[in-house]
Amino acid sequence: MTTSGVRVRIAPSPTGEPHVGTAYIALFNYLFAKKHGGEFILRIEDTDATRSTPEFETKVLDALKWCGLKWSEGPDIGGPYGPYRQSDRKDIYRPYVEKIVDAGHGFRCFCTPERLEKMREAQRAAGLPPKYDGHCLNLSAEEVTTRVAAGEPHVVRMKIPTEGSCKFHDGVYGDVEIPWDAVDMQVLLKADGMPTYHMANVVDDHLMKITHVARGEEWLASVPKHILIYRYLGLEPPVFMHLSLMRNADKSKLSKRKNPTSISYYTALGYIPEALMNFLGLFFMQIAEGDELLDMDELAAKFDPENLSKAGAIFDIQKLDWLNGRWIREKLSEEEFQQRVLTWAMENSRLQEGLKLSQSRITKLGELPDLAGFLFKSDLNLDASAFAKIKSTPEELLEILNTVQPDLEKILEWNVETIEAELRAIADRMGKKLKVIVAPLFVAMSGSSRSLPLFDSMAILGRSVVRQRLKLAAQTVATLVGPKN
Repeated sequence: MTTSGVRVRIAPSPTGEPHVGTAYIALFNYLFAKKHGGEFILRIEDTDATRSTPEFETKVLDALKWCGLKWSEGPDIGGPYGPYRQSDRKDIYRPYVEKIVDAGHGFRCFCTPERLEKMREAQRAAGLPPKYDGHCLNLSAEEVTTRVAAGEPHVVRMKIPTEGSCKFHDGVYGDVEIPWDAVDMQVLLKADGMPTYHMANVVDDHLMKITHVARGEEWLASVPKHILIYRYLGLEPPVFMHLSLMRNADKSKLSKRKNPTSISYYTALGYIPEALMNFLGLFFMQIAEGDELLDMDELAAKFDPENLSKAGAIFDIQKLDWLNGRWIREKLSEEEFQQRVLTWAMENSRLQEGLKLSQSRITKLGELPDLAGFLFKSDLNLDASAFAKIKSTPEELLEILNTVQPDLEKILEWNVETIEAELRAIADRMGKKLKVIVAPLFVAMSGSSRSLPLFDSMAILGRSVVRQRLKLAAQTVATLVGPKN
């Protein structure tokens, strides 16, 4: 594997809470650059304009900084190959797309969303994988010109070879071969003039002189599309490395529906960044038992990209807890520990906001732990008896919890006002009074029916902790619901 003048990047999309999987891929790239004396670059891929938000971009940057990762170029610090945010690069891509079309490797597609959906439905009904059927592939130049001139909406798609296969070497999987008939005629430029992920990704990696692309194995099937785009543009592709996905102990994919995956969840519970990076870094090396406690420099020294496992990185929360405990006990001085506790308590203004809400509700300072302690707990240790005082039936409680959880995911900006508005809307949709909806949420959030104001508490706890507490509350209430006949 050639490593001269190494330039690697992490390119997250700001479309949700930063995921531990992003930290895992970022850490690999960071250690790879450190190992080879190269550059580690951050690029924001926000071509999905409907889901990307400035709030999530800030969260991505803050989360990666919390992890202890430092980049030499990025949207926050600039650099010689900027801008480092795809939405700021919109005008860069079209000439590359036109070059592909002019060379006969791409074509304009006028198919409506309705036609494409019918096409996919027919393919699924026939047991075929849905992919574009080439309807606009052979339109005459005159017809294309006329329809474009008339302002008819269209996208640009890439042509795919009709026979043979794409062969390439992957830094983890070795020699890979994917038949061309398994590759879709990918959209390169959307009707709004924004490039798709695939087009922007290739152009940006080329212009930013990226030498090695290390990303999750879910992108392995996209490599033929990327190699074709490089080929159509007459460019040299980088070295590809596809890392095994992080999985649960049962080998299922790590997902927020099953387990907490947001970096913010682990910060809120009081995991320390060195321990989380230590835990993730162990996936990239063979290590003897007893030598597991490693800081970033030690991780870089032992980092071994030539011997990566394809078996999957098991996200073992017990091992993370064990490492976190060791870091707290063995690596922090008394002064550092005290400082970490204060920093953690004040994170996202949790302590200040909690005290502000508590002041008018206590007669003695000693009441604070019972009233506001839930804001700092990693586990409420809920049991079914906590819901006993609520008048709703267990079935109704479960329906409320299972409705609220996915509906809160729709909130783009997480604050007191948006949480209250969404819960009021849920009450209307369910045809229930707001107090009926919020009663189980008080218990789910605090473990008690007497607590701080609910909407404020949920805002302070943060999206990822609220998600997990609702999930655990639903599991607890489910034990009260009898089996279905």
